[in-house]
Amino acid sequence: MTEPIRRALISVSDKSGLIEVGTYLTNHGVEVLSTGGSAKALKDAGVAVKEVSEHTGFPEIMDGRVKTLHPKIHGGLLARRDHDGDRQAMKSHDIGEIDLLIVNLYPFEETVASGADEETCIENIDIGGPAMIRAASKNHVSVTVITNPDDYQRLISEMNANAGRTTPEFRKSLAAKAYRRTGAYDAAIGNWFADVMNEEFPDRALFSGELKQKLRYGENPHQTAAVYANGSGRPGVVSARQIQGKELSYNNLNDTDAAYELVAEFDGIACAIIKHANPCGVAVADNMVDAYHRALACDTESAFGGIVSVNRTLDAETAEEIAKLFAEVVIAPEISAEARAILAGKKNLRVLEAGGLPDPATTEMTVRTLAGGFLLQGRDAAIFGDELKVVTKRQPTQHELADLKFAFTVCKHVKSNAIIYAKGGATIGIGAGQMSRVNSSRIASWKAEEASVAAGEKQSRAIGSVVASDAFFPFADGLLAAAEAGVTAVIQPGGSIRDDEVIAAADEKGLAMVFTGMRHFRH
Repeated sequence: MTEPIRRALISVSDKSGLIEVGTYLTNHGVEVLSTGGSAKALKDAGVAVKEVSEHTGFPEIMDGRVKTLHPKIHGGLLARRDHDGDRQAMKSHDIGEIDLLIVNLYPFEETVASGADEETCIENIDIGGPAMIRAASKNHVSVTVITNPDDYQRLISEMNANAGRTTPEFRKSLAAKAYRRTGAYDAAIGNWFADVMNEEFPDRALFSGELKQKLRYGENPHQTAAVYANGSGRPGVVSARQIQGKELSYNNLNDTDAAYELVAEFDGIACAIIKHANPCGVAVADNMVDAYHRALACDTESAFGGIVSVNRTLDAETAEEIAKLFAEVVIAPEISAEARAILAGKKNLRVLEAGGLPDPATTEMTVRTLAGGFLLQGRDAAIFGDELKVVTKRQPTQHELADLKFAFTVCKHVKSNAIIYAKGGATIGIGAGQMSRVNSSRIASWKAEEASVAAGEKQSRAIGSVVASDAFFPFADGLLAAAEAGVTAVIQPGGSIRDDEVIAAADEKGLAMVFTGMRHFRH
């Protein structure tokens, strides 16, 4: 174990907890060196502080850009206490040991997020802070480094338990944490420069995230998992406040994200019920309770144990209806006090309030791992191409066109091959994830028939509906299967070498068909 901490250097941007830790150190005989605003805040609180410029004998220059970049600082942090050469150098150059470094960095990430101009962002790139952190962390055999106010109490407890000292394990854990912090900081700067220079895919892809929660297990019980926040500020499942219920699982998080991204697509009131990242049902309506009922009616069987998402404040009437279903998670931008009280009766139900909706048009990147690397792509942020093109003899009616747009929007969020039947602003049959598009079409038709039987209706809801396909029909068979089910209009990207054959089949059946010019594979 090292000697007790005798000298500390404190230079922080985030001054939360500063006075408490500074007071503790001076009360325990530690000399405190400090700079700028940190020194002033400590002095104003009555904490004895020695300015760094007094310690180094060199003034701060260049508007504070150069203040800690000095041999008496870095030598004090890097000197090996048991190395004869280092000790001789310290003696020769009057360098004193620095045993504790408390530094947090200029708020570069926050400055960028605020929309500040380029010059302001550059001025918030910290130089001395990362240099000191890396130096202290390298020499963690002797030096303790703190980069987060959350660790102040840990430091105090450690020193209390060890007569003013810190243990090797404590120092090593904080050094590792410090390097991760500087790594994330540099990644944020590198990514900002790439954005400024319009480099969509720079020579190195840099990622960082802050651990939010370790999960009980991953997709399956034998897999480990955790959830990280990337600091983007985009509302959703990661930033949502959990009001009640058990800890969210990996699958809960994945499915809830899919559900919330889907309802965010709609300007009007919308509800989606999700299972295994695919929608069981989606609907828009004039009020939330109707949207919920219509989404549920698409597939009442699959909705059991699903995720319910809405894109407006969850009200008491809708909460009453949701409480009748066994659901895993409910997520909404806001939840009324009355709705909270109703859902509180379902103690195992996880209830999330997101505080806002994610912007569906965001261009952030998505990542998928591969053996030996990863795929990086821009998010699927659009729905339709430049314009919708009617390719059949018959034009869609106004109601058909509204349903076609609704169905294609849902289609974007369904695993490929995806087929969506819709009518009156609600899904009535969903075929997802099949190897054959015609089989997806048959499944969607079958689902529509099942929903009709469950509702006590005499004919399939597919009759008079529209159908959406996430990619073009490579043959006419998928379209013919939909026609047999009773659809009257079709929306698809188009672009097949057999488009003429598919258009002719649509004309023969009297269908209206619209090409979007945009495909939505989702794997």
